[in-house]
Amino acid sequence: MAVKQTPSEQGQVRPIIGITTCYEPAKDPDKNMPAWFTKDPYVEAVIKAVGGVPVLLPSAATAEASTIAALIDGWLGALDGILVTGSPSNVEPARYNGPPSAKGTEHDPARDAYTLPLIRAAIDRGVPLLAICRGHQELNVALGGSLHQLLHEVPGRFDHRDDESKPLPERFGPAHMVKHRPDGFFQIAMDCDESLVNSLHTQGIDRLATGLLEESVAPDGTIEAVSVKGAKNFAVGVQWHPEWHYETSETSMALFRAFQQSSIARHYERTGLAPVAASA
Repeated sequence: MAVKQTPSEQGQVRPIIGITTCYEPAKDPDKNMPAWFTKDPYVEAVIKAVGGVPVLLPSAATAEASTIAALIDGWLGALDGILVTGSPSNVEPARYNGPPSAKGTEHDPARDAYTLPLIRAAIDRGVPLLAICRGHQELNVALGGSLHQLLHEVPGRFDHRDDESKPLPERFGPAHMVKHRPDGFFQIAMDCDESLVNSLHTQGIDRLATGLLEESVAPDGTIEAVSVKGAKNFAVGVQWHPEWHYETSETSMALFRAFQQSSIARHYERTGLAPVAASA
């Protein structure tokens, strides 16, 4: 399908979208520096699919809660939307009263420390929120839900991990169907009952937060998409990766269009500017 024109091509503003980052400690403090980073496909999707201006959101590995709160307040006052990204790391189980992780599990406590309160604050202030993969899991944890740490070991669930020996385009290619909630976000946005999505995750939602609605479910019962009940603005999480192959995915484009439209509306509300009519 043809990619929808970006807001700038339509004579509209480009919404400012904050993108969460991951923390990488220095491997050798005497030779390397720690870094906050994100993967390029998220940035590309914000620019091309959402038509936005991407802004990376780093915290500080040793930041206290009061400092993080001040950062979040500043971000949300200046942004039109938040994209919570995926990551190879898992949410620390202490965040949802889960059992200790298996030996060798990768965590990112510095990310957890700021993304969880950021998600809650964005929802409370009505800032549009799109949460992807780890972000989808963080959304559930931030609102009081819990996670399966090793989904493939849960009876009745299939293996949602990808084959890391394959090229990236194949790893992020279609993997399984998801069924959408009747009269839910995706069914209304696309007028269809199911979608084919990719699958690259080890964790998955266990107990759904009371503040969330199931939007899409895999054949094995895994919750693949959620929305926030009674949200003031767009607030959706997806377990799959819509930033890959979005040009040919009606599901991904419907998701990004909704995020785009909400973020543009937020921009006008935040700035007090009036929409400019596109020239004929």
